[in-house]
Amino acid sequence: MSNIKHKIAIIGCGGIANGKHMPSLSRQADAEMVAFCDIVEERAQEAADKYGAEGAAVYTDFRELLAAGGFDIVHVCTPNDSHSEITVAALEAGNHVMCEKPMAKTAAQAQEMLEAARRTGKKLSIAYQNRFRADSEYLKGMCESGELGDIYYGKAIALRRRAVPTWGVFLDEEKQGGGPLIDIGTHALDLTLWLMDNYKPRMVVGSTFHKLGQRKNAANAFGPWDPEQFKVEDSAFGFITMENGATISLESSWALNVSEFGEAKTLLAGTEGGADMKDGLRINGERAGRLFETKVDLSSGGVAFYSGSAETEADREARLWLEAVREDKDPVVLPEQALVVTQILEAVYESARTGRAVYFDGSPDNE
Repeated sequence: MSNIKHKIAIIGCGGIANGKHMPSLSRQADAEMVAFCDIVEERAQEAADKYGAEGAAVYTDFRELLAAGGFDIVHVCTPNDSHSEITVAALEAGNHVMCEKPMAKTAAQAQEMLEAARRTGKKLSIAYQNRFRADSEYLKGMCESGELGDIYYGKAIALRRRAVPTWGVFLDEEKQGGGPLIDIGTHALDLTLWLMDNYKPRMVVGSTFHKLGQRKNAANAFGPWDPEQFKVEDSAFGFITMENGATISLESSWALNVSEFGEAKTLLAGTEGGADMKDGLRINGERAGRLFETKVDLSSGGVAFYSGSAETEADREARLWLEAVREDKDPVVLPEQALVVTQILEAVYESARTGRAVYFDGSPDNE
């Protein structure tokens, strides 16, 4: 382990910072959190008291935090509409940035983030922690070794039957840019594109639905939602054709009448075999004239364990991110990849709004 201690600033001390970033960073021997910012000062102070190094600074304005400095890495954990502004400012202030997913509310904002990272030479990564799960890592190895062959179909699955988040700004379209598609669909899409190693979309068709959000006293895992506050879709679906002809279907919902559901899962079909995450990681194929299906045992060993003890995907994300900064190598999640995720999500919303297919550069326009 290096003797270097990375000094980290946290901007946004709400649910995702408390649920993932700060706990996982606190378990990294080479990291210390020295500055905290939130528009609610009490939240920033509570975070500093719980996770901060001695003398950690507290701010309510991210500009003041960046001007004061004293750190080399910034974690951006704010609502989607402020990701771009804060990330660009943090990069230009000389910091490496880990930004929560999705990259930004719009593709144009995500593009500005990528350009700022290139301009400043600083590292930028987006927090798609599902890549760091044991099943995801194992399947990635299989894909890279060619065991599935040419992967030409993928399904990105982010379905909840009734689990609408009723806190924070999740139901606020202005701050979030959308509902389940941009919130959890983004994870499933990132995972699928990464496993397929295909980031060249050609055409997207999408549908969004506001069918259940206006119901009062609805059954919900987090308690009934307020129909007056529910400004985003309750489900969204996309059909994506890639330049090489491969196809991806994208399913996302917070509220949908389905009996089979699951989040941040993928299904892949290739010329030599397939895989899905319906019941653990299952691999299927053909051997000696017979079809087979096998379930991979991921209960011990492998990527989920490090230094002899269990490591969560959030901890692994934090460790490898700090390692990328320290060793000056690419982070696992590249901003160029995350930009494509945002471009596709935006295209699904645009297609749903206009009723037309959305074509990417080099393809026929959709006039």
